[in-house]
Amino acid sequence: MRILVFQHLAVEHPGAFTALWTAAGHAITTVELDEGAAIPDVTAFDLMVAMGGPMDVWQEAELPWLVHEKAAIARFVAELGRPYLGICLGHQLLATALGGTVGSMAAPEVGFANVELTPAGRADPLFAGFPDRLDCFQWHGAEVKTLPPGGVTLAGNAACPIQAMRWGRLAYGFQYHVEITPTTVPDWQAVPAYLASLRAALGDRASALPDEVAERLPAFTAAARQLNRNFFSIAST
Repeated sequence: MRILVFQHLAVEHPGAFTALWTAAGHAITTVELDEGAAIPDVTAFDLMVAMGGPMDVWQEAELPWLVHEKAAIARFVAELGRPYLGICLGHQLLATALGGTVGSMAAPEVGFANVELTPAGRADPLFAGFPDRLDCFQWHGAEVKTLPPGGVTLAGNAACPIQAMRWGRLAYGFQYHVEITPTTVPDWQAVPAYLASLRAALGDRASALPDEVAERLPAFTAAARQLNRNFFSIAST
């Protein structure tokens, strides 16, 4: 497949998926929107992926490229009917591009958390082979408040009821980070805004996070591999 990746910060990349996509022979085109890169003709791509970032979906006045990104997502998903994968900010962008709403959380969700599959999630082929309760890595202070028309909640928890969603048959969004790698936390800790949110959420426990992630990384990597298999199986049919 020809994969178009929207990045909003260089260290927020597809992570664990990159090696899987490269090994499978997929062609990856990365557009660093926060650095002023232009969005190419989306009709030339088979899959659109939107990653996370420190900005919020409502900052269109400060970051006018968000308007163009949302329009590109809406066209790719709703008009062209092609597969989409959004993670964190990319999940929120999918929701707002299609008519949902996003807002600030009562308190940021940073670190480890469990999310529960909904009945729709348990029935969705994307989660084939997964347990009903998932151990996840979180780092966000905003959330999808309302689904876009036609959206379906696939997973959630008390802190953030819409942790995973689907729109149509081929567009998926994840609030939690399924792409985590050994360098994710160290890379993000180097971003001042991310470090501040980490310390605010975890306090003295923040310094232990890289070691705690390392302990869980084999399980996270296996989950990313399974999710990737399921997603491409759906996208190829």
